[in-house]
Amino acid sequence: MADFDAQVRESQAQVAEAQTKISELTSRIETARQKMAAGTDATVDIENATLDDVHAHTEMMNANIAELIMGLDDVTSGFSRDFAEMREKTGWESFVGIFSQAKSDSMRQERMRTASVDDKLQDLISKSDIIVRLLEGQLAVLNEQKVKVEGNLTETLDEREFTVGELEALRAEILAMDPKLIELENRISVEQDAAARTRLETELADLNKAYNDMVQQEQVKLAKSQTLERYIEKGKTWVDSLQNQAATQMVLINKLQTDTKQRVVLYDALTKSLKTAQQQDVAHRINEIGVQTDQEAQTAMAQIGSATNARMADMLEAHEDHMVFARKVLEQKAKADERFARRFAGIVEKHDKNLYGA
Repeated sequence: MADFDAQVRESQAQVAEAQTKISELTSRIETARQKMAAGTDATVDIENATLDDVHAHTEMMNANIAELIMGLDDVTSGFSRDFAEMREKTGWESFVGIFSQAKSDSMRQERMRTASVDDKLQDLISKSDIIVRLLEGQLAVLNEQKVKVEGNLTETLDEREFTVGELEALRAEILAMDPKLIELENRISVEQDAAARTRLETELADLNKAYNDMVQQEQVKLAKSQTLERYIEKGKTWVDSLQNQAATQMVLINKLQTDTKQRVVLYDALTKSLKTAQQQDVAHRINEIGVQTDQEAQTAMAQIGSATNARMADMLEAHEDHMVFARKVLEQKAKADERFARRFAGIVEKHDKNLYGA
């Protein structure tokens, strides 16, 4: 429990740090957007919006949570062993059996009847819930940031489309001026009248000035378009990253929730199996000793007979629904495990081969 609590605290710290880094990166992208809207240089902000640090930390965080989940799987796999041990007689029960087999069986039956088999299940469900809440909090942050970035991205895509339209229109005007400039230059070259030549040269100078202004505007529009393009690429990459991170969180949440269903089904099946086996064992013992059984055994037999009849009716009524539900949960479990294994192949391998620290 202490190890689990320490690992959860570590995961909580990692999630908090990851959320800070995610928010900072989104904020940097938003700042770049504001600078572009104000007409100031946003190149530095865009280029500094690196995902490497965020990805590295997120991978470490998810690996830690994946190990937590696999730890719960290990505990679950020990359920059957725990139940098998509960079926075995304790040392004291075996000792009493030397003198009275019926008393020994009765003691075991009472221990089984009063055993708190739900404690471990509730503990595991509680631990699963802690991790699920952690993951759901992270998922909410990822979706929130994704909405923000997508909003900025939509505005920027519209702005770039408008800017590219302006740039193309400007280039068309520049191209249309070329024939005019050539025509004026040709007319000047053959003009003999000084006054007319002067007017043509003035007209050419004005046209050249307009041409140069347009070329300068083209460069400005081109630079703006390139800046917007870089911003859009960064934004798209960040949205893609957020979507991928969100998908990972959903895989983890799905596995935990499916595991919890599976644990409930497993515990229920094992508990019924254990109780039934114990009742059958005692019933056989009572049958063997027949009329020589003591009052305690007679009482136990009556209780078992009544309980068995009632239980049998319940089991016959619920069996079909239970089996359909159990089969469905097992199918969900297999799918959740497969998705989990694909996402965390390295962690699964380390866990299965005990390669920690290697």
